[in-house]
Amino acid sequence: MEILKLENVKKYYGSEKNITKAVNDLSLKIEEGEFVAIMGASGSGKTTLLNCISTIDEVTAGHIYIGNKDITELKENELAKFRRENLGFIFQDFNLLNTLTISENISLALIINKEDVNEVDNKVKDIASKLGISDILNKYPYEVSGGQKQRCACARALINKPKLILADEPTGALDSKSSRMLLETMDEMNEKLNATILMVTHDSFSASFCGRVLFLKDGKIFNEIVKGEKTRKEFFNEILDVLTLLGGDVGNVK
Repeated sequence: MEILKLENVKKYYGSEKNITKAVNDLSLKIEEGEFVAIMGASGSGKTTLLNCISTIDEVTAGHIYIGNKDITELKENELAKFRRENLGFIFQDFNLLNTLTISENISLALIINKEDVNEVDNKVKDIASKLGISDILNKYPYEVSGGQKQRCACARALINKPKLILADEPTGALDSKSSRMLLETMDEMNEKLNATILMVTHDSFSASFCGRVLFLKDGKIFNEIVKGEKTRKEFFNEILDVLTLLGGDVGNVK
């Protein structure tokens, strides 16, 4: 089943005399259950692309379908509801609220959607159990470890059973141990819970956890590689090879 489809998407900035083609006539598809990375040098258009998919930014032209819904046709008030019900987000700094318990942080989206209290409680317990954080639900973020905060953030992204989870440089502010823990959790979400994940990253180590990597250059897809039966180490080396060809920065590999 097709979860995400982009058709000839363009996002331009500036005037006719000085125009920046951040996303330049780009098309792609992501199937249900895929874990896909988007890579590219600074200015390649990867974050702009993610912003368009996440409904934060409007496209200049083209269409973006999430499920069967063309989000480029939705009005502003419809977009907020669509985002809450269909998209999950994993932020770089997790964006947990220290005044709320882990349980309350996870359930926030459901409460905003005015779901039944008993149903909210059952969903929180279910996702917490699947991610191994049932024992910390009554604690506050400042009382738990970094790894537990990561799993809380992932649980919050999953709680609505979104069609698509979006992650923008989720390991960007983490040390190597914390990065690995988060990526292993995201891999677990994908493998065991069939979550469909699209991650923007500059980091080859992070991308090697994915099943497919798209490389952007000047707002277009420059190359695409699929993990298939390769080991993660083999895939990691293949990613480095493409980045070298792309002329990207490979010095920041963990």
